[in-house]
Amino acid sequence: MGLLVRKYEGELTLDLLKPGPGERILDAGCGTGIFTLDFLSSGSVIIGLDISRPMVRRARKKTEGFPFYPVLADMSNLPFRNHSFHKVVSITALEFIEDGKKAVAELFRVTRRGGAIVVATLNGLSPWATHRKEEAGKGHPIFRKAIFRSPDELRSLGPVDGVVRTAIHFAKEDPPERAVEIEYEGRSKGWHTGAFVAARWIKP
Repeated sequence: MGLLVRKYEGELTLDLLKPGPGERILDAGCGTGIFTLDFLSSGSVIIGLDISRPMVRRARKKTEGFPFYPVLADMSNLPFRNHSFHKVVSITALEFIEDGKKAVAELFRVTRRGGAIVVATLNGLSPWATHRKEEAGKGHPIFRKAIFRSPDELRSLGPVDGVVRTAIHFAKEDPPERAVEIEYEGRSKGWHTGAFVAARWIKP
């Protein structure tokens, strides 16, 4: 099931971001680089930023031989000049930032005009979120710190209107064959209850 989750999250992110050869892209909150290789495979140059030194080290090791440049910093206070990147992406990092509007404003600031800003987070409308909130109540070390935003709440963080889509419409208990069917149905019908919600804005 983990492979399916990774596949569908990656597909949605790439479809929204559309990284291109030679593009300078900021991966804000890159963590251990789970999705970074997907961006690098398009020929883009990736600056991977995270607040955790151990995670940045793991991302650097994972991307050895590729144009990946790690930066240790907070995505709410980016150490870059205005208009530094063709595009910016942030995956499952925003849920750990209370002031989401400030963080998204920083992502906009460093993006060039006409560039895409893609932010993905945990969907507060998803049945998965219900389970995660229960785990948070039991003191789960990760989920107790997480903020679960709805698609509309995520969209509202941007200074301009954006596109929002979700993925991972199936449940953990669903067999893989059924999960594939449910995911296809959720995508084709535009359900907004997938566990993974992503927004894309274009900087004017």
